[in-house]
Amino acid sequence: MTGRVCLYRWDELPLEVVTELISRKTIAGARERLAQVYLKKGALVPVHAHGGPELIYVLEGALSARLGPRMSDAAVTVRDGDVLRLPAGVPHQFEALDDTFVFDVKTEEA
Repeated sequence: MTGRVCLYRWDELPLEVVTELISRKTIAGARERLAQVYLKKGALVPVHAHGGPELIYVLEGALSARLGPRMSDAAVTVRDGDVLRLPAGVPHQFEALDDTFVFDVKTEEA
């Protein structure tokens, strides 16, 4: 076994203000990241992609997701209780349709 065991408490982690409409708390390891993300209604996460898969679990609210190289390949609404899995390299963009709270899990390929 490599690495060390760590215990995190969400209420003790700092809140990072990404933009006026987006903030998050993050726990990061060598190749993985878990984040609580808070998006106010109307928040836009610009087009981007990751080197590994991503899971987006909407706990409260709703996101409009545009997916694919042209951002028109697929559009889906992700609501309370839904989990969206994005394979590595898929370009994506989100807009918060309501005040939205998500858990975001990313793993970078080795």
